[in-house]
Amino acid sequence: MVTTAVKTPDEIYLFPPKWIPSDIQFGNFMKAWTIQPFNTFLMNSVIVTALSTIGQLISSSLVAYGFARFTFKGRDFLFMVLLATMMIPWEVTMIPLYMEFNYLGWINTLKPLIVPSFFGAPFFIFLLRQFIMTIPKELDEAAKIDGANHFQIYSRICMPIMVPPLILVAVFQILGSWNDYLGPLIFLNDQSKYTLTLGLSQFRGMFGVDMESIMAVTFLICLPPLILFFIAQRYIVEEVMDSGLKG
Repeated sequence: MVTTAVKTPDEIYLFPPKWIPSDIQFGNFMKAWTIQPFNTFLMNSVIVTALSTIGQLISSSLVAYGFARFTFKGRDFLFMVLLATMMIPWEVTMIPLYMEFNYLGWINTLKPLIVPSFFGAPFFIFLLRQFIMTIPKELDEAAKIDGANHFQIYSRICMPIMVPPLILVAVFQILGSWNDYLGPLIFLNDQSKYTLTLGLSQFRGMFGVDMESIMAVTFLICLPPLILFFIAQRYIVEEVMDSGLKG
């Protein structure tokens, strides 16, 4: 990908392939970025990623706290139902979701890519619940003696302790939203609403493929997730091990 991004069109299709180009074309990056309105695509991707991550952190942590700290009839059954929804593939819910968002008038807006995150995700809820259950309940009892209610316990005691798993959830959500292609493809129509991944597909024309531009923009799009992953790698490994997940 990197070598193709800096090649001339004539060198891309040479056989045997020439790994190191004779004339490195760094201008391919600027050319590819300006062919399509990638500044608009970047802004849309940042908006979707930021808002969906905020929504996922708030909703998943709240639901996880409820399952971990509240005792009510049917709690375990509801939790099993929640986990069972993880087995439903995206292809099954794709058409019903489109019909629902179309009824709400949200097609061709960024709402279908943002709003569902404010209702939590089963995997993240499970991950945070496992962590909250390791927090001693004596801390909750001490806070109750001081007059704290459940929301204050959640916000002032659990949330500061939950920073490592919340970072893990944020990383997973950022990577998922940033790299999502199928969601924007289904729900967005106008080019002004496109995200980076959907804008990348605009280089495939009816009569050819602008390969050097595709590779140049792909390299630029891959940089933020790669940097984020290596920065947060320690949290990803530690929290997955602490939550009891295997594989």
